[in-house]
Amino acid sequence: MPDPAAHILVIRLSAMGDVAMTVPVLRKLTETYPKLKVTMLTRGFFAPMFKDIPNVSVYEADIKGVHNGVTGLGRLAKELRDEGVDIVADLHNVLRSNVLKSVFYLFGIPVEQINKGRSEKKALTRSDNKVFEQLKSTHQRYADVFGALGYPVNLETVKFPEKQKLSQKTREIVGNSPAKWIGVAPFAQHSSKAYPPDLVEKVLSKLNENPKIKVLLFGGGKIEKAQLEAWEKKFPNAVCIAGKLSFEEELALISNLDAMLSMDSGNAHLAAMYGIPVISLWGVTHPYAGFRAFRQPMENCLLPDLEMYPKIPTSVYGDRFPEGYEEAIRTIPPEKVVKKLEEVVL
Repeated sequence: MPDPAAHILVIRLSAMGDVAMTVPVLRKLTETYPKLKVTMLTRGFFAPMFKDIPNVSVYEADIKGVHNGVTGLGRLAKELRDEGVDIVADLHNVLRSNVLKSVFYLFGIPVEQINKGRSEKKALTRSDNKVFEQLKSTHQRYADVFGALGYPVNLETVKFPEKQKLSQKTREIVGNSPAKWIGVAPFAQHSSKAYPPDLVEKVLSKLNENPKIKVLLFGGGKIEKAQLEAWEKKFPNAVCIAGKLSFEEELALISNLDAMLSMDSGNAHLAAMYGIPVISLWGVTHPYAGFRAFRQPMENCLLPDLEMYPKIPTSVYGDRFPEGYEEAIRTIPPEKVVKKLEEVVL
């Protein structure tokens, strides 16, 4: 019988969206097994995601510094052993976590790893003989790891946290408008997953006509920030958030949104952590791969014209696609996006 007070190490180093998907799973894990101690091994920047989950602490992996390379990972495994870790849930299953697994094995610490379903995803994304069906969600794949360790969790009954308190700085930036707050995060790691700027502008223009809506623009990086600031100047009901708040303040703001418009990217998962309705736009990827935001209905996933682009999904992450597919996302009409947002918030 598993120890109800065990110390579990959870490994998920990146990327932001993948780390965010662990949050509802850990929330349910600690609710179901309140005596467990959980240490989350991830980037220090991500720590605010976990701050309100009982019995969960973050251990920062300094992958570019003292924990770099095989020697550094060996040092990291020893540090974690000395923290009193009993068992390990590897939710990443990459080269780094496999090195850690080998060292933990020498220490006599059991490790369970995520089954990423690589063969199923390959069948879903191949051009010929595609097996077009819904795969297990990443959230459930995470939960399965805890089940294998002896701690099954039911993700159907996850309770979302209450809205977080906004800082004074956030209130000054956003204002006190009684309008509905819609977050808009139009960027993605790969351009094939990002809604083109001219279409984003059409969405913002239409939303700007509605006095009951306030738009909060999310993004990062110099080029993205410049684009968001240009839209802020152009549309009176839009506010650029990029670069103005700490990550913890941004999360608190996201928890207060009425809806989030996002690509198949990290912001969708950040909003879903708080149970915020997410309208997601998909390019050459597809929700069937298992990355739909947590507990968001399929009808909130707006897809390209699949008759015109029958090879979608062409990849799991949007980094590979046939010639002519790079702008498949353009077949999602801005009017459809606005209509769905208004259905959700008004």
